Amino acid sequence: MFIFRLADKSGLRCRGKEEGKEALYRKRKVLHLVSQWSSLYKDFLREEEHVKLFMKTLYRYVLEDVYEFPTLEKDLKEFQKLLRRRHTVDDYSPHQKNKALFQQLSLRENGIQLRGAHSEHREVMCHVYVSSDSYLSTRVRTTVVAQELLHAVAQRMEKPVEDMVLVAQTYSGEKRVLQPHDCIFSESLALPGRLMACWRDLNEILPPLTDCVELAQRPSRLLGINTWDVSVALTNLDWSLFNSVHEQELVYYTFSRQASSGHTVALEQLLQRCNEVQQWVMSEVLLCPSLGKRVQLLKKFIKIAAHCKAQRNLNSSFAIIMGLNTAAVSRLNQTWEKVPGKFKKLFSELELLTDPSLNHKAYRDAFRKMKPPKIPFMPLLLKDITFIHEGNKTFHDNLVNFEKLHMIADTVRHIRHCQTEQTGSEVATSDSVDVRSSVHYLHIIDNQQTLFELSHRLEPRA
Repeated sequence: MFIFRLADKSGLRCRGKEEGKEALYRKRKVLHLVSQWSSLYKDFLREEEHVKLFMKTLYRYVLEDVYEFPTLEKDLKEFQKLLRRRHTVDDYSPHQKNKALFQQLSLRENGIQLRGAHSEHREVMCHVYVSSDSYLSTRVRTTVVAQELLHAVAQRMEKPVEDMVLVAQTYSGEKRVLQPHDCIFSESLALPGRLMACWRDLNEILPPLTDCVELAQRPSRLLGINTWDVSVALTNLDWSLFNSVHEQELVYYTFSRQASSGHTVALEQLLQRCNEVQQWVMSEVLLCPSLGKRVQLLKKFIKIAAHCKAQRNLNSSFAIIMGLNTAAVSRLNQTWEKVPGKFKKLFSELELLTDPSLNHKAYRDAFRKMKPPKIPFMPLLLKDITFIHEGNKTFHDNLVNFEKLHMIADTVRHIRHCQTEQTGSEVATSDSVDVRSSVHYLHIIDNQQTLFELSHRLEPRA
Protein backbone atom coordinates (compact mmCIF):
# COMPACT_ATOMS: atom_id res chain seq x y z
CA MET A 1 0.00 0.00 0.00
CA PHE A 2 2.70 2.50 0.96
CA ILE A 3 4.68 1.78 -2.24
CA PHE A 4 1.57 2.40 -4.31
CA ARG A 5 1.23 5.79 -2.63
CA LEU A 6 4.91 6.43 -3.15
CA ALA A 7 4.57 5.57 -6.81
CA ASP A 8 1.52 7.76 -7.13
CA LYS A 9 3.15 10.72 -5.41
CA SER A 10 6.38 10.21 -7.35
CA GLY A 11 4.65 11.05 -10.56
CA LEU A 12 3.77 7.78 -12.25
CA ARG A 13 0.35 9.31 -12.73
CA CYS A 14 1.75 12.62 -13.78
CA ARG A 15 -0.45 15.41 -12.51
CA GLY A 16 0.25 19.09 -12.95
CA LYS A 17 3.03 20.47 -15.10
CA GLU A 18 6.10 18.49 -14.14
CA GLU A 19 8.97 18.95 -16.53
CA GLY A 20 9.91 15.97 -18.72
CA LYS A 21 13.40 15.11 -17.48
CA GLU A 22 12.53 15.38 -13.81
CA ALA A 23 9.31 13.38 -14.23
CA LEU A 24 11.11 10.67 -16.23
CA TYR A 25 13.84 10.45 -13.56
CA ARG A 26 11.27 10.06 -10.79
CA LYS A 27 9.31 7.41 -12.70
CA ARG A 28 12.45 5.36 -13.30
CA LYS A 29 13.43 5.75 -9.67
CA VAL A 30 10.11 4.34 -8.49
CA LEU A 31 10.23 1.47 -11.00
CA HIS A 32 13.71 0.58 -9.81
CA LEU A 33 12.57 0.70 -6.17
CA VAL A 34 9.58 -1.54 -6.82
CA SER A 35 11.69 -4.01 -8.83
CA GLN A 36 14.29 -4.25 -6.06
CA TRP A 37 11.58 -4.59 -3.40
CA SER A 38 9.79 -7.34 -5.31
CA SER A 39 13.00 -9.26 -6.06
CA LEU A 40 14.30 -8.92 -2.52
CA TYR A 41 11.18 -10.15 -0.76
CA LYS A 42 9.59 -12.30 -3.44
CA ASP A 43 9.13 -15.33 -1.18
CA PHE A 44 7.32 -13.22 1.40
CA LEU A 45 5.17 -11.30 -1.10
CA ARG A 46 4.17 -14.16 -3.38
CA GLU A 47 0.95 -14.99 -1.55
CA GLU A 48 -0.18 -11.38 -1.04
CA GLU A 49 -3.19 -10.57 -3.23
CA HIS A 50 -2.90 -6.81 -2.75
CA VAL A 51 0.71 -6.98 -4.00
CA LYS A 52 -0.42 -8.72 -7.19
CA LEU A 53 -3.09 -6.07 -7.73
CA PHE A 54 -0.58 -3.29 -7.09
CA MET A 55 1.92 -4.70 -9.61
CA LYS A 56 -0.75 -4.97 -12.32
CA THR A 57 -2.01 -1.45 -11.63
CA LEU A 58 1.51 -0.08 -11.72
CA TYR A 59 2.13 -1.83 -15.04
CA ARG A 60 -0.96 -0.17 -16.56
CA TYR A 61 0.20 3.25 -15.39
CA VAL A 62 3.66 2.76 -16.89
CA LEU A 63 2.12 1.53 -20.13
CA GLU A 64 0.12 4.75 -20.39
CA ASP A 65 3.21 6.87 -19.65
CA VAL A 66 5.21 5.25 -22.47
CA TYR A 67 3.27 7.35 -24.98
CA GLU A 68 4.43 10.54 -23.28
CA PHE A 69 7.91 9.22 -22.39
CA PRO A 70 9.07 6.78 -25.13
CA THR A 71 12.40 6.17 -23.37
CA LEU A 72 10.44 4.35 -20.62
CA GLU A 73 9.95 1.45 -23.03
CA LYS A 74 13.20 -0.22 -21.95
CA ASP A 75 12.19 0.04 -18.28
CA LEU A 76 8.74 -1.30 -19.17
CA LYS A 77 10.26 -4.43 -20.75
CA GLU A 78 12.30 -5.10 -17.62
CA PHE A 79 9.19 -4.67 -15.53
CA GLN A 80 7.34 -7.11 -17.81
CA LYS A 81 10.04 -9.71 -17.15
CA LEU A 82 9.54 -9.22 -13.43
CA LEU A 83 5.78 -9.74 -13.80
CA ARG A 84 6.33 -12.89 -15.88
CA ARG A 85 8.60 -14.36 -13.24
CA ARG A 86 5.98 -13.69 -10.57
CA HIS A 87 3.28 -15.21 -12.76
CA THR A 88 5.35 -18.32 -13.43
CA VAL A 89 5.99 -18.86 -9.73
CA ASP A 90 2.30 -18.40 -8.93
CA ASP A 91 1.48 -21.19 -11.40
CA TYR A 92 3.60 -23.70 -9.48
CA SER A 93 1.95 -26.70 -7.91
CA PRO A 94 1.18 -26.41 -4.19
CA HIS A 95 4.11 -28.74 -3.43
CA GLN A 96 6.53 -26.58 -5.43
CA LYS A 97 5.12 -23.45 -3.81
CA ASN A 98 5.72 -24.82 -0.34
CA LYS A 99 9.24 -25.85 -1.29
CA ALA A 100 10.02 -22.40 -2.65
CA LEU A 101 8.49 -20.74 0.39
CA PHE A 102 11.31 -22.00 2.60
CA GLN A 103 14.05 -20.34 0.57
CA GLN A 104 15.37 -17.66 2.88
CA LEU A 105 17.20 -14.60 1.53
CA SER A 106 20.29 -13.12 3.05
CA LEU A 107 20.82 -9.41 2.45
CA ARG A 108 24.39 -8.41 1.70
CA GLU A 109 25.91 -5.09 0.68
CA ASN A 110 26.81 -6.28 -2.81
CA GLY A 111 23.72 -8.26 -3.69
CA ILE A 112 21.33 -11.02 -2.69
CA GLN A 113 22.41 -14.52 -1.76
CA LEU A 114 20.33 -17.54 -0.94
CA ARG A 115 20.51 -18.26 2.76
CA GLY A 116 20.19 -21.94 1.96
CA ALA A 117 17.45 -23.81 0.17
CA HIS A 118 15.34 -25.72 2.66
CA SER A 119 14.51 -28.85 0.76
CA GLU A 120 15.04 -32.45 1.79
CA HIS A 121 17.96 -31.36 4.00
CA ARG A 122 15.87 -28.92 6.00
CA GLU A 123 15.75 -29.61 9.74
CA VAL A 124 12.93 -28.87 12.16
CA MET A 125 12.33 -29.18 15.88
CA CYS A 126 10.15 -32.17 16.73
CA HIS A 127 8.40 -33.09 20.01
CA VAL A 128 7.94 -36.74 20.96
CA TYR A 129 6.02 -37.26 24.20
CA VAL A 130 7.49 -39.97 26.42
CA SER A 131 4.95 -39.50 29.23
CA SER A 132 1.74 -37.57 29.71
CA ASP A 133 3.64 -34.58 31.13
CA SER A 134 7.02 -34.59 29.37
CA TYR A 135 8.44 -34.75 25.87
CA LEU A 136 11.74 -35.20 24.12
CA SER A 137 12.62 -32.28 21.85
CA THR A 138 14.90 -33.26 19.00
CA ARG A 139 16.08 -31.73 15.74
CA VAL A 140 15.35 -33.89 12.70
CA ARG A 141 15.23 -33.66 8.91
CA THR A 142 11.84 -33.17 7.31
CA THR A 143 12.38 -36.50 5.52
CA VAL A 144 12.74 -38.44 8.78
CA VAL A 145 10.73 -41.65 8.98
CA ALA A 146 9.10 -43.15 12.06
CA GLN A 147 11.78 -45.80 12.65
CA GLU A 148 14.62 -43.24 12.60
CA LEU A 149 12.86 -40.96 15.03
CA LEU A 150 11.90 -43.84 17.31
CA HIS A 151 15.49 -45.11 17.34
CA ALA A 152 16.76 -41.67 18.42
CA VAL A 153 14.17 -41.48 21.20
CA ALA A 154 14.92 -45.02 22.42
CA GLN A 155 18.64 -44.30 22.48
CA ARG A 156 18.13 -41.13 24.50
CA MET A 157 15.71 -42.81 26.93
CA GLU A 158 17.90 -45.95 27.11
CA LYS A 159 14.99 -48.20 26.21
CA PRO A 160 14.89 -51.18 23.78
CA VAL A 161 13.66 -49.82 20.44
CA GLU A 162 12.25 -53.22 19.38
CA ASP A 163 9.68 -52.99 22.20
CA MET A 164 8.50 -49.51 21.20
CA VAL A 165 6.20 -47.92 18.63
CA LEU A 166 5.61 -44.34 17.52
CA VAL A 167 2.02 -43.16 17.78
CA ALA A 168 0.31 -40.13 16.24
CA GLN A 169 -2.51 -38.95 18.48
CA THR A 170 -5.16 -36.65 17.01
CA TYR A 171 -6.78 -33.82 18.96
CA SER A 172 -9.89 -35.96 19.30
CA GLY A 173 -7.87 -38.65 21.12
CA GLU A 174 -7.69 -41.18 18.28
CA LYS A 175 -4.35 -43.02 18.11
CA ARG A 176 -2.63 -44.22 14.96
CA VAL A 177 0.46 -46.46 15.13
CA LEU A 178 3.02 -45.27 12.57
CA GLN A 179 4.71 -47.87 10.41
CA PRO A 180 8.55 -47.93 10.33
CA HIS A 181 8.80 -46.20 6.93
CA ASP A 182 6.02 -43.64 7.44
CA CYS A 183 7.31 -40.13 6.83
CA ILE A 184 6.56 -37.97 9.88
CA PHE A 185 6.15 -34.76 7.89
CA SER A 186 4.51 -36.15 4.75
CA GLU A 187 1.55 -34.30 3.26
CA SER A 188 -0.63 -37.39 3.67
CA LEU A 189 -0.24 -37.35 7.45
CA ALA A 190 -2.52 -34.79 9.06
CA LEU A 191 -0.90 -32.85 11.86
CA PRO A 192 -1.35 -34.98 14.98
CA GLY A 193 -2.29 -33.56 18.32
CA ARG A 194 1.05 -35.02 19.45
CA LEU A 195 3.60 -37.69 18.62
CA MET A 196 4.05 -40.27 21.37
CA ALA A 197 6.62 -42.98 21.98
CA CYS A 198 4.84 -45.97 23.57
CA TRP A 199 5.38 -49.60 24.44
CA ARG A 200 3.83 -51.95 21.91
CA ASP A 201 0.76 -52.34 24.14
CA LEU A 202 0.31 -48.53 23.70
CA ASN A 203 1.14 -47.75 27.32
CA GLU A 204 3.40 -44.79 27.95
CA ILE A 205 7.14 -45.44 28.16
CA LEU A 206 7.26 -43.48 31.41
CA PRO A 207 4.37 -42.98 33.79
CA PRO A 208 3.59 -39.38 34.78
CA LEU A 209 6.84 -38.07 36.26
CA THR A 210 5.39 -37.58 39.74
CA ASP A 211 4.60 -41.34 39.80
CA CYS A 212 7.83 -42.53 38.15
CA VAL A 213 9.80 -44.92 40.36
CA GLU A 214 12.81 -44.56 38.06
CA LEU A 215 13.49 -41.01 39.23
CA ALA A 216 15.40 -42.10 42.32
CA GLN A 217 17.86 -44.06 40.15
CA ARG A 218 18.01 -41.55 37.30
CA PRO A 219 21.59 -40.41 36.61
CA SER A 220 22.18 -36.84 35.51
CA ARG A 221 24.19 -37.11 32.29
CA LEU A 222 24.99 -33.42 32.36
CA LEU A 223 27.17 -33.78 35.47
CA GLY A 224 29.72 -35.83 33.55
CA ILE A 225 30.07 -33.38 30.64
CA ASN A 226 32.42 -30.43 30.35
CA THR A 227 30.47 -27.17 30.70
CA TRP A 228 32.42 -25.42 27.93
CA ASP A 229 31.60 -28.24 25.49
CA VAL A 230 27.91 -27.97 26.36
CA SER A 231 27.90 -24.20 25.90
CA VAL A 232 29.66 -24.46 22.52
CA ALA A 233 27.19 -27.11 21.37
CA LEU A 234 24.29 -24.92 22.50
CA THR A 235 25.73 -21.94 20.67
CA ASN A 236 26.39 -23.90 17.47
CA LEU A 237 22.79 -25.09 17.39
CA ASP A 238 21.50 -21.59 18.12
CA TRP A 239 23.66 -20.21 15.32
CA SER A 240 22.27 -22.67 12.81
CA LEU A 241 18.76 -21.50 13.76
CA PHE A 242 19.56 -17.79 14.04
CA ASN A 243 21.52 -17.68 10.79
CA SER A 244 18.49 -19.01 8.88
CA VAL A 245 16.24 -16.21 10.17
CA HIS A 246 15.54 -13.54 7.57
CA GLU A 247 15.06 -10.09 9.03
CA GLN A 248 11.74 -9.78 7.18
CA GLU A 249 10.37 -12.58 9.38
CA LEU A 250 10.31 -10.19 12.32
CA VAL A 251 8.03 -7.85 10.37
CA TYR A 252 5.65 -10.67 9.41
CA TYR A 253 5.66 -12.03 12.96
CA THR A 254 4.73 -8.59 14.33
CA PHE A 255 2.23 -7.45 11.70
CA SER A 256 0.49 -10.76 10.96
CA ARG A 257 -2.49 -11.51 13.18
CA GLN A 258 -2.53 -15.15 12.08
CA ALA A 259 -1.01 -17.84 14.26
CA SER A 260 1.49 -18.74 11.55
CA SER A 261 1.68 -17.32 8.07
CA GLY A 262 4.33 -19.76 6.85
CA HIS A 263 6.77 -16.87 6.49
CA THR A 264 8.18 -17.09 10.02
CA VAL A 265 9.25 -20.74 10.29
CA ALA A 266 12.90 -20.08 11.19
CA LEU A 267 12.03 -17.35 13.69
CA GLU A 268 9.42 -19.52 15.39
CA GLN A 269 11.96 -22.35 15.73
CA LEU A 270 14.48 -20.04 17.37
CA LEU A 271 11.86 -18.74 19.81
CA GLN A 272 10.75 -22.29 20.54
CA ARG A 273 14.35 -23.28 21.20
CA CYS A 274 14.80 -20.41 23.68
CA ASN A 275 11.69 -21.47 25.58
CA GLU A 276 12.75 -25.13 25.57
CA VAL A 277 16.23 -24.40 26.95
CA GLN A 278 14.54 -22.61 29.85
CA GLN A 279 12.24 -25.60 30.45
CA TRP A 280 15.15 -28.02 30.08
CA VAL A 281 17.07 -26.27 32.88
CA MET A 282 14.04 -26.55 35.16
CA SER A 283 13.47 -30.20 34.23
CA GLU A 284 17.09 -31.25 34.82
CA VAL A 285 17.17 -29.67 38.27
CA LEU A 286 13.75 -30.90 39.41
CA LEU A 287 14.36 -34.46 38.16
CA CYS A 288 17.50 -34.73 40.31
CA PRO A 289 16.57 -36.31 43.67
CA SER A 290 20.02 -35.97 45.30
CA LEU A 291 20.70 -32.68 47.10
CA GLY A 292 24.42 -32.86 46.40
CA LYS A 293 23.89 -33.50 42.69
CA ARG A 294 21.33 -30.69 42.48
CA VAL A 295 23.93 -28.29 43.85
CA GLN A 296 26.39 -29.54 41.23
CA LEU A 297 23.73 -29.03 38.54
CA LEU A 298 23.12 -25.44 39.61
CA LYS A 299 26.86 -24.76 39.43
CA LYS A 300 26.98 -26.40 35.98
CA PHE A 301 24.15 -24.31 34.59
CA ILE A 302 25.60 -21.07 35.99
CA LYS A 303 28.92 -21.84 34.28
CA ILE A 304 27.19 -22.80 31.02
CA ALA A 305 25.26 -19.51 31.05
CA ALA A 306 28.51 -17.60 31.62
CA HIS A 307 30.21 -19.49 28.77
CA CYS A 308 27.29 -18.76 26.42
CA LYS A 309 27.60 -15.07 27.28
CA ALA A 310 31.34 -15.23 26.57
CA GLN A 311 30.50 -16.72 23.17
CA ARG A 312 28.10 -13.81 22.55
CA ASN A 313 25.07 -16.08 22.67
CA LEU A 314 22.64 -14.06 24.78
CA ASN A 315 19.65 -16.13 23.68
CA SER A 316 20.73 -19.31 25.51
CA SER A 317 22.41 -17.42 28.34
CA PHE A 318 19.14 -15.61 29.10
CA ALA A 319 17.13 -18.83 28.80
CA ILE A 320 19.33 -20.62 31.34
CA ILE A 321 19.21 -17.75 33.84
CA MET A 322 15.42 -17.49 33.50
CA GLY A 323 15.11 -21.24 33.99
CA LEU A 324 17.06 -21.00 37.27
CA ASN A 325 14.94 -18.02 38.32
CA THR A 326 11.56 -19.70 37.88
CA ALA A 327 9.53 -20.22 41.03
CA ALA A 328 9.80 -24.02 41.03
CA VAL A 329 13.63 -23.85 41.07
CA SER A 330 14.31 -20.62 43.00
CA ARG A 331 12.23 -21.88 45.96
CA LEU A 332 14.73 -24.73 46.59
CA ASN A 333 16.37 -22.89 49.50
CA GLN A 334 18.29 -25.89 50.86
CA THR A 335 19.87 -26.40 47.46
CA TRP A 336 20.78 -22.77 46.84
CA GLU A 337 22.25 -22.41 50.34
CA LYS A 338 24.90 -25.01 49.51
CA VAL A 339 25.96 -23.29 46.27
CA PRO A 340 29.45 -21.77 46.83
CA GLY A 341 29.69 -18.00 47.17
CA LYS A 342 31.68 -17.44 43.98
CA PHE A 343 28.93 -19.14 41.95
CA LYS A 344 26.25 -17.09 43.66
CA LYS A 345 28.22 -13.95 42.79
CA LEU A 346 28.55 -15.05 39.14
CA PHE A 347 24.84 -15.82 39.05
CA SER A 348 24.00 -12.36 40.43
CA GLU A 349 26.15 -10.74 37.73
CA LEU A 350 24.39 -12.73 35.03
CA GLU A 351 21.00 -11.88 36.58
CA LEU A 352 21.74 -8.18 36.16
CA LEU A 353 21.59 -8.65 32.37
CA THR A 354 18.01 -9.86 32.68
CA ASP A 355 16.98 -6.84 34.79
CA PRO A 356 14.04 -5.21 32.93
CA SER A 357 14.42 -1.82 34.62
CA LEU A 358 15.07 1.26 32.47
CA ASN A 359 13.91 -0.69 29.41
CA HIS A 360 16.50 -3.46 29.87
CA LYS A 361 19.36 -0.94 29.97
CA ALA A 362 21.89 -3.41 31.43
CA TYR A 363 21.29 -5.90 28.62
CA ARG A 364 21.27 -3.27 25.87
CA ASP A 365 24.52 -1.68 27.07
CA ALA A 366 26.29 -5.04 27.36
CA PHE A 367 25.05 -6.31 24.01
CA ARG A 368 25.96 -3.07 22.24
CA LYS A 369 29.58 -3.50 23.33
CA MET A 370 29.78 -7.03 21.90
CA LYS A 371 31.26 -7.37 18.43
CA PRO A 372 29.34 -9.34 15.82
CA PRO A 373 28.67 -12.12 15.18
CA LYS A 374 26.37 -12.33 18.19
CA ILE A 375 22.96 -13.77 19.03
CA PRO A 376 20.49 -11.35 20.65
CA PHE A 377 17.75 -12.28 23.06
CA MET A 378 15.04 -12.64 20.42
CA PRO A 379 11.89 -12.13 22.57
CA LEU A 380 13.15 -8.67 23.55
CA LEU A 381 13.86 -7.74 19.93
CA LEU A 382 10.31 -8.75 19.01
CA LYS A 383 8.98 -6.74 21.94
CA ASP A 384 10.76 -3.65 20.60
CA ILE A 385 9.21 -4.04 17.14
CA THR A 386 5.77 -4.70 18.61
CA PHE A 387 6.05 -1.57 20.77
CA ILE A 388 6.94 0.54 17.72
CA HIS A 389 4.12 -1.00 15.68
CA GLU A 390 1.35 -0.68 18.27
CA GLY A 391 2.51 2.67 19.64
CA ASN A 392 2.55 4.48 16.30
CA LYS A 393 -0.07 4.79 13.58
CA THR A 394 0.88 3.49 10.16
CA PHE A 395 -1.14 6.19 8.38
CA HIS A 396 -1.84 9.84 9.18
CA ASP A 397 -4.53 11.50 7.05
CA ASN A 398 -4.09 8.82 4.37
CA LEU A 399 -0.35 9.48 4.26
CA VAL A 400 2.23 6.87 5.20
CA ASN A 401 3.99 7.36 8.51
CA PHE A 402 7.51 6.82 7.20
CA GLU A 403 9.01 7.69 10.58
CA LYS A 404 7.41 4.54 12.02
CA LEU A 405 8.65 2.44 9.10
CA HIS A 406 12.16 3.81 9.55
CA MET A 407 12.13 2.89 13.24
CA ILE A 408 11.00 -0.65 12.43
CA ALA A 409 13.62 -0.91 9.67
CA ASP A 410 16.38 0.18 12.06
CA THR A 411 15.33 -2.48 14.58
CA VAL A 412 14.98 -5.20 11.96
CA ARG A 413 18.33 -4.24 10.42
CA HIS A 414 19.83 -5.18 13.78
CA ILE A 415 19.47 -8.84 12.78
CA ARG A 416 21.68 -8.37 9.73
CA HIS A 417 24.30 -6.64 11.86
CA CYS A 418 24.32 -9.49 14.40
CA GLN A 419 24.75 -12.10 11.66
CA THR A 420 27.71 -10.25 10.11
CA GLU A 421 30.77 -12.40 9.45
CA GLN A 422 29.24 -15.38 11.16
CA THR A 423 31.61 -18.34 10.72
CA GLY A 424 30.45 -20.62 13.49
CA SER A 425 31.95 -21.11 16.91
CA GLU A 426 35.66 -20.37 17.15
CA VAL A 427 36.17 -23.27 19.57
CA ALA A 428 35.22 -26.77 18.49
CA THR A 429 33.11 -28.77 20.88
CA SER A 430 33.96 -32.30 21.88
CA ASP A 431 32.16 -34.45 19.34
CA SER A 432 30.96 -37.04 21.83
CA VAL A 433 27.59 -38.75 21.98
CA ASP A 434 26.94 -37.31 25.44
CA VAL A 435 27.56 -33.72 24.33
CA ARG A 436 25.39 -34.06 21.23
CA SER A 437 22.53 -35.77 23.06
CA SER A 438 22.62 -33.26 25.94
CA VAL A 439 21.96 -30.44 23.49
CA HIS A 440 20.03 -32.02 20.63
CA TYR A 441 17.68 -34.21 22.71
CA LEU A 442 16.17 -32.21 25.54
CA HIS A 443 13.88 -34.05 27.97
CA ILE A 444 11.38 -31.38 28.95
CA ILE A 445 8.58 -31.34 31.51
CA ASP A 446 5.60 -29.75 29.79
CA ASN A 447 3.31 -29.35 32.78
CA GLN A 448 3.51 -26.60 35.41
CA GLN A 449 1.67 -28.67 38.01
CA THR A 450 4.18 -31.50 37.60
CA LEU A 451 7.06 -29.05 37.98
CA PHE A 452 5.73 -27.71 41.27
CA GLU A 453 4.87 -31.18 42.58
CA LEU A 454 8.45 -32.29 41.89
CA SER A 455 9.78 -29.13 43.52
CA HIS A 456 7.74 -29.66 46.69
CA ARG A 457 8.70 -33.33 46.75
CA LEU A 458 12.39 -32.37 46.75
CA GLU A 459 11.96 -29.70 49.41
CA PRO A 460 8.57 -29.78 51.13
CA ARG A 461 7.04 -26.50 52.20
CA ALA A 462 7.98 -25.69 55.81
